[in-house]
Amino acid sequence: MPLETTTTAPDAAVPAPDAAPARLGRRRDHSRDADILDAAIEVLAEVGYDGMTMEMVAGRAKAGKATLYRRWPSKGELVVDAVACMKSKGLDADHLPDTGTLRGDLVAMIKPRAVEDADRKLRVMGGLMSVISRSPELAEAISSAIVEPRAEVNRRLFQRAIDRGEIAADCDVATISMVAPSMTAYRLLVTQRPVDRDYLIAIIDGVVLPAVGLKPPAGDPGAQAAPLGPLADD
Repeated sequence: MPLETTTTAPDAAVPAPDAAPARLGRRRDHSRDADILDAAIEVLAEVGYDGMTMEMVAGRAKAGKATLYRRWPSKGELVVDAVACMKSKGLDADHLPDTGTLRGDLVAMIKPRAVEDADRKLRVMGGLMSVISRSPELAEAISSAIVEPRAEVNRRLFQRAIDRGEIAADCDVATISMVAPSMTAYRLLVTQRPVDRDYLIAIIDGVVLPAVGLKPPAGDPGAQAAPLGPLADD
């Protein structure tokens, strides 16, 4: 089922097609697309899909509503493109840290910018939960842009650890690769608690490493992160 549009009628906002022969065939200017898509993501992260309007996006991007409607006839189409665009700005699975240990690699992935980017993506996903069940296309875009890139990075790090003999070859990589992303999403979206470096290290040391038969090195400062505590109260 297609996504619903904004309450503003597109027909009232979109100018009539150019009728003058001299203007037929004029190329549409896509130079503002990136700014508009970034603005759409910002609005989604702040107010969610139901609260988002094309007017809000146009204002954030400093573009006319007509510009948006000519490119994206509905809010749903704009959102699908905006979410899909997030994938190109995400994690680079081909250039990952290689510290020589699984824990070292996982900890090296925790950078302030990466944490902020992950937080933003999860808030966008949270703002889209109300429409995901009605839009297979949007669900696919979210999986491709937000869920799969993080899981792919983890799968590669775990496979590297298997290849060097650090963890067992029969380790359930597919399942374990989703542990940290799932716990992070739960904390941010359900308990409304912030996700910071200490929390992520606590997941690595308290959940992920034990799941693959490893322990954090004794005396490692990073191993002193606060415990996870009860999920519902953390």
